[in-house]
Amino acid sequence: MSELVHVHAETPQPRRIEKAARALRAGQVIAYPTDSSYGLACAMGDKSAMERIRQIRGLDRDHFFTLVCRDLSEIAEYAKVENPSFRLLKSATPGAYTFVLKASKQVPNWLAHPKRKTIGIRVPGHPVARAIVEALGEPFMTVTAVSDDDRSLSEATEVREEFGNRIDLIVDAGATGIEPTTVVDLTGDVPEILRPGKGSAEAIGLEPDHIS
Repeated sequence: MSELVHVHAETPQPRRIEKAARALRAGQVIAYPTDSSYGLACAMGDKSAMERIRQIRGLDRDHFFTLVCRDLSEIAEYAKVENPSFRLLKSATPGAYTFVLKASKQVPNWLAHPKRKTIGIRVPGHPVARAIVEALGEPFMTVTAVSDDDRSLSEATEVREEFGNRIDLIVDAGATGIEPTTVVDLTGDVPEILRPGKGSAEAIGLEPDHIS
């Protein structure tokens, strides 16, 4: 079975967080708590680990990974951020939002969405997720941990039961919610909510008519 590493949900222990960061650097696949549910993660440039996650989740090539960043300045390295988008991102990060942005030249073709040349980016609000990306020192790739019956997983024990030894390490910080992040498309002239979720539209200055 995959290894369980127990951490405090609000004040995660640095040594245990570093263990998760080391696992990512070593090319392993980990599970960790997010603002919404548990997620699966791998190092940003690790094609082999990304392929493992695709197989674990049964994902096709059109399903893009989300890039988990430390802060707004790091987002700007990997995405094209115009001034209006910058203001919205500043008000919404960290938080329960995923932003779809045009990928910058820093993003390899195989990492961006193959058809639209976009990338999903988030700066998590969950203390454990933030601690992992800070300890790693660079962004990592993630998708939601979902069961075979398409249910988001909110407990580390559920993740372990579902994936067994197909993943290497699970960071257990207790239960999360299951409400997904709010997905906001910032590639057009007007921000558009592609998926309403945990992040409030009003909190980032968007009205219901921005929801597709």
